[in-house]
Amino acid sequence: MFRNYVKISLRNLWRNRKVSAISIIGLSIGLACGLVLFLLVSYMFSFDRYHAKADRTYWIVTDIRQDNVIPTDATPRPFGDVLRQNYPFIESAVRLENMFGRIISVPDGKGGYAQKFEESRNLCFTEPQFFDVFDTKWISGNPKTALLAPNTVVLSERYAQKYFGSANPIGKTLRFDNKTDLTVTGLVNDLPSNTKLRYDVFISYATVPVLLSDQGQQAMQNWESVSTMCFVTLRQGTSVEQLASVFPGIRQKYLNTQEAKKLDFHALPLDDLNHNPQYGGQAPRPILYALIAVGLFLVMAACINFINLATAYALKRSKEVGVRKVVGSSRGQLIRQFMTETALITFVAVVLSLLLAQIALPFLNQALSMLHADLSILDVFKPDALLWFGGLVAGVILLAGFYPSLVMARFNPVAALRAGYGQLTAKQVGNVSVRRGLVVVQFFITQLFIIGVIVMMTQVRHMQQTNMGFRKEAILMIPVPTGNALKQDVVRNQLRQIAGVEHVSLCVEPPASHRRIPVPFTYDTHTETEKFPTTVKVGDKDYIPLFGIKLVAGRNFLNNDTTNSEALVNVTMVKQLGLRAPTDVLGKQLKIWGGTKTIVGVVTDFHISELREAIPPTTILNYYPEKHMAALKLTPANLTTTVKAVETSWNELFPEHVFKADFVDDLMNQFYLTERILLGLAEVFSLIAILIGCLGLYGLVAFIAETRTKEIGVRKILGASPNELMWLFGREFSRLLIIGFLLASPVGWFLMNSWLRGYVYRIELGGWIFATTLLTTVLITTLTVGYESMKAALMNPAKALKTE
Repeated sequence: MFRNYVKISLRNLWRNRKVSAISIIGLSIGLACGLVLFLLVSYMFSFDRYHAKADRTYWIVTDIRQDNVIPTDATPRPFGDVLRQNYPFIESAVRLENMFGRIISVPDGKGGYAQKFEESRNLCFTEPQFFDVFDTKWISGNPKTALLAPNTVVLSERYAQKYFGSANPIGKTLRFDNKTDLTVTGLVNDLPSNTKLRYDVFISYATVPVLLSDQGQQAMQNWESVSTMCFVTLRQGTSVEQLASVFPGIRQKYLNTQEAKKLDFHALPLDDLNHNPQYGGQAPRPILYALIAVGLFLVMAACINFINLATAYALKRSKEVGVRKVVGSSRGQLIRQFMTETALITFVAVVLSLLLAQIALPFLNQALSMLHADLSILDVFKPDALLWFGGLVAGVILLAGFYPSLVMARFNPVAALRAGYGQLTAKQVGNVSVRRGLVVVQFFITQLFIIGVIVMMTQVRHMQQTNMGFRKEAILMIPVPTGNALKQDVVRNQLRQIAGVEHVSLCVEPPASHRRIPVPFTYDTHTETEKFPTTVKVGDKDYIPLFGIKLVAGRNFLNNDTTNSEALVNVTMVKQLGLRAPTDVLGKQLKIWGGTKTIVGVVTDFHISELREAIPPTTILNYYPEKHMAALKLTPANLTTTVKAVETSWNELFPEHVFKADFVDDLMNQFYLTERILLGLAEVFSLIAILIGCLGLYGLVAFIAETRTKEIGVRKILGASPNELMWLFGREFSRLLIIGFLLASPVGWFLMNSWLRGYVYRIELGGWIFATTLLTTVLITTLTVGYESMKAALMNPAKALKTE
């Protein structure tokens, strides 16, 4: 029987090629989108879950409690060692410190360097316990001892290739920051991309006090500074509550009363590392769940197309069903026949969807290049993926095939055999309300996508165009790898001589950046630290004019000498201190960073980070040891030539370092990388939802035109105009479109309003967004329905009346 089902199904699919093609294309596009999104979500959820001890490994974080709570992803340096040494229920604990913008040099054996590399995010200081906690495959070296001694380093395979080519790296030397020689003691396989701890250079944690020289041992025992990531693996059977219960005792023992009130330790599951935005997670769970919903919506839209077309085209198969029933076919056999057809269509759609997904995945990997994503269609054939993908395909077959099969199997054989082509009533080919409801759902999905795209596009444009409170155009940031004040003056003066450089300022960073850990301070004659911290920006007297930050009271720094003890604060700082006017703060003392500064000026508020956060109290200090960057205001003309001249001059000043330059506006654009990726996905999937909807509408209109040919001919003979005939098609869809809009509007408002709440500076959801959505949908529907309905309206009535 199965062979017969397949043979008959193939004949029917070929006979109705048009509707079959529409169904296959719609299903394949919907499945491809669902497949891509589910692969993406599976990849994001897989981060750091592959470690054997992941289920009992926890990440210790610290909240700094002052007037507000400042979440950090680190702990004091001694914290991990205290846990490891004093609590038997802890199997292992590891400390880890990230390093950014460091120079790794490869000596040439002649006193110079064969190569120099600037390593931004691939380098860390860590302990041998790293390899106990996190699964890492070793190629050579001993994981227990490779990082015990100071000045030792373990490399990943790709970085060993990068530094030494095909030569064996074990025993070779690297130079760190042109100061410290590191001996390679181990080689490991490259870490997979689905980890937040994807390092290639592991320097022994024992090297940290060596680099800090005289203050090294003191810094390693400092409980006030939160600077080291800490991960803990518990012994089997130990609960996280037992771990958390020791934190209050540690605070009481190692911190003074004031500091103990400020620091609050928490243990988070390892798999939270990539999903907690408070602590740097890049893939919040709500966004991933939203992507799953988008994938399901698109698959559902494709299934709705199939159901509508299949039930509508059941009219053409009424005699076939009647004959089958008369010769003895049972309802179950008929259902199996039609489910076989659905399975065949779905099988072809699955093959096409795999092809479409393979075409799309390289573009997605490129968009996620900062994660080193390596998604592949082969991931579908892994056991876990096969389970959910097989379930998805089976769900599509049941969802898309069962109702149409049931409708056709319920035909009355007598009515079916008596009826001419297209003469069965709507009730005999399935409930009209069901089909209308499915079309409404399709309009609902389409309009929901359009609302989302309009809101996200408007919010991203708003963020990009919002006045940040400082100038960012044609400003180049370059490193200044020296803490010597005299050398800094040489750098400043030499850079000023370059044609095309209008202004030079030495600083730590631009006004807005990702480095923004607030610090405590004491104001005026107060004896206790203020309840709120301040964010510190470091810059010289040229910092304010170069970035165009305006003074509202007082003056700028007078000079750039090393004894400068002045400070500038922003308007928000003044308000937080409870002062009425900016002038009230002038001349007051600020105890911060272990010194006393005099407030000499107040500047307007400027954004120090992305628009998700409100502008905090901010202090600008002229502190030369921290000035490791130079900001150059360039003449907009001939930027490329000027940058090359800057690089040449810089290389003369710092021949042992690696030149790196970034424009401030490019750095600002990185703030909105997540939003731009989400917007790109929303735009693509909205277009796909519209395409799927258009395919379904086109198929339905074509069928209606085919089944109402004679009616249209009669109406034309009786004087109906083409516009009146076209309205026959448009009237039904117009009502369903409006109903879909009335359902999509409140849901869209709720979802997008919830998304916008994540931004302190956001757009308002105005009526124009929903009006634009409705007009866009009307236009798309008109264009889709218009062609077939116009063709039917312009048909020769004589030809129409001859139709049987």
